[in-house]
Amino acid sequence: MSSKTQRQQQHEKKRRQKLRSNLIWVGVGAIVLTLIGFIFWQGVRPPMGEAIPIMTSAPHLAPETNPGEYNSDPPTSGLHYATELDAGFYDENIYPFPAAYLVHNLEHGYVIFWYNCNLLDESDCTELKSQIRSVMDEFNSIKMIAYPWDSLDAPVVMTSWGRMLRFESFDVEQARSFYRANLNKAPEPDAP
Repeated sequence: MSSKTQRQQQHEKKRRQKLRSNLIWVGVGAIVLTLIGFIFWQGVRPPMGEAIPIMTSAPHLAPETNPGEYNSDPPTSGLHYATELDAGFYDENIYPFPAAYLVHNLEHGYVIFWYNCNLLDESDCTELKSQIRSVMDEFNSIKMIAYPWDSLDAPVVMTSWGRMLRFESFDVEQARSFYRANLNKAPEPDAP
């Protein structure tokens, strides 16, 4: 009887080990499938914001050349210079035709915060800038620019290539979602 009990114990031990091994493989498989699904979703996730018709973007304009009219304010595509602006937060406009630089950034997959503090009092402007900076900091300002734009009819507008999202009051979660959905959704996403 003791040998049968010993055999039964060994059989039970092997059965538990096999069950544990199967559970581990099922868990690993579920994690791998989840990661693959997440990566796939990142690539096919639909863009966010209002779709704006894409304007021609070629050839590049000579520096300081007026790019003419864009089909949206702020622009989401169109004629632009061969150089772009560095990622970051801009407190003032120092360029004669900044849109011609910024549209090049959009072509490279950037997301831009265009803001108009003329529509706000000083404390609200300071708060808006702080909120924009916090979103930019959260994503290490990777392919992000904040730029002052006095012609806006809303305090802040976000754009990406062919997309626009207006904010009457800034919504951090929507800003994050717009960035995630539209980053690198552009003709030259691999450009810096």
